[in-house]
Amino acid sequence: MELQEKIAVPIFTEVDREVFLKEVYPGRRPAVLRGVDLGPCVERWTVEYLGMKGGEREVKIHVSTVTQMDFLHKNFVYKTLPFNEFVRRASEVKHSDFFLCEDESYYLRSLGEDVRKEPAELSKQFPDLAEDFHIPQFFESDQFFSSVFRISSCGLQLWTHYDVMDNLLAQVTGRKRVVLYSPQDALHLYLNGDKSEVLDIDAPDLKQFPEFVKARRYDCVLEPGDLLFIPALWFHNTLALHFGVGVNIFWRHLSADSYDKKDPYGNKDPVAAARALQTLERGLHALDELPAEYRDFYGRRMVQRIQKRTYCHSLDSETTIPRSLSNKPG
Repeated sequence: MELQEKIAVPIFTEVDREVFLKEVYPGRRPAVLRGVDLGPCVERWTVEYLGMKGGEREVKIHVSTVTQMDFLHKNFVYKTLPFNEFVRRASEVKHSDFFLCEDESYYLRSLGEDVRKEPAELSKQFPDLAEDFHIPQFFESDQFFSSVFRISSCGLQLWTHYDVMDNLLAQVTGRKRVVLYSPQDALHLYLNGDKSEVLDIDAPDLKQFPEFVKARRYDCVLEPGDLLFIPALWFHNTLALHFGVGVNIFWRHLSADSYDKKDPYGNKDPVAAARALQTLERGLHALDELPAEYRDFYGRRMVQRIQKRTYCHSLDSETTIPRSLSNKPG
């Protein structure tokens, strides 16, 4: 069986704002940043401390009987718990108190005060804990979009997806494996919206997803205190190797008016991209008026024009984006 190409994500040490902006950011590739000062959170955020500082504030969480959470098929349920009770349960392997089963998995992705309008911000939802966390000043303050608090059970794996903004994933406690895929491998990932349909990336069903093996896989393991730079549009899949706590800092890489102003999660396509996709859909509907062989012919012409107008050179300088229509997933 053909093996997927694996590439180690580079590790940078002693990174400050200048090093980040000159050596890391321009490459538009993932990078592990080690040794950046995240504040006292790395030492302080134990289960007991989190429970004490977070208190009984109610949080909406994901609960699943399996460790691979699948957003497309919703193999989890949403529940509400006091924050201190959630942290206690998430840190356990077996639960005496549970919703579905004694080894269920838990996941928290913090939300804004008004979930339909406001992005998450650690300083607003968890002000006492925010005092312990130092946001790296690697971008201008007016570019800031959100700071998302994340806590997950050991062994929990989250679905592969992309975000439309740059972000830094700060792994405060616990270890986490992160697998990433280039935006230029999107055709091999069997996308459904912003998510991949390939749930098990370590043992994929290649009969169902034969093109997946062609996607280059970038691997890293984050230690407590590490940062991972995830450029916009890079697909990522996370696996908690321990009970862990992290914070995602998202910022606007494009001008503010490029993004959907009604998007509190920061994962809707940029306004121009959404408009282009809508126009494409109208064009495809127009082709439906033609017989099959005409649809095929003009569809291929459309694909060729899109490739010529938009495709960039590959991140690997010696190769280019594949032009063959055979790269289109089933």
